Amino acid sequence: MSITKQRQQSAYSALAEKFGYTSTMQGPRIQKIIVSSGVGKKRDKKQLEIIQDRLARITGQKPAPRPARLSIASFKVREGDTVGLQVTLRGVRMFDFIDKLIHIALPRTRDFRGLKASAIDDMGNLTVGIKENTIFPETSDEDLKDVFGFAITIVTTAKSKAEAEAFFRHIGMPLIVDSGVKR
Repeated sequence: MSITKQRQQSAYSALAEKFGYTSTMQGPRIQKIIVSSGVGKKRDKKQLEIIQDRLARITGQKPAPRPARLSIASFKVREGDTVGLQVTLRGVRMFDFIDKLIHIALPRTRDFRGLKASAIDDMGNLTVGIKENTIFPETSDEDLKDVFGFAITIVTTAKSKAEAEAFFRHIGMPLIVDSGVKR
């Protein structure tokens, strides 16, 4: 059993007194993890296949292409063109991915000090932007010319931002308090 799954199961007892839970079903849980990457104006099929292959290796699941909903002439985008790729993880793959994110990938990020707590929205979901796909061990470091970024959204059943922040801290997510000062 993954570390994050064990911590999620113990979250009810740890947070029950603070948030007044009366049932174990009221405790926050991770519902799904969405990994998405925009491919922009890349008309090159080879580049699109590279991004698709790397996302599949990182997540362990084939990404679904996301087509453009409407044509925009100024961006040279036609309706139906692939503008992004998305993977939705649930169950065992979800817990394996979040363990890998917390314990392997984030510590490999350059100048990593922690995730900002302001990345948690009012509905209790955490969105993290990854600038380089090379922080994951599945991607080979010799292909540095094909580096791309993607977003990871962790969707929870938390009902407020404070509840979600306490839950993420309990499961081991490296959150820091924002000072409000821009660097």
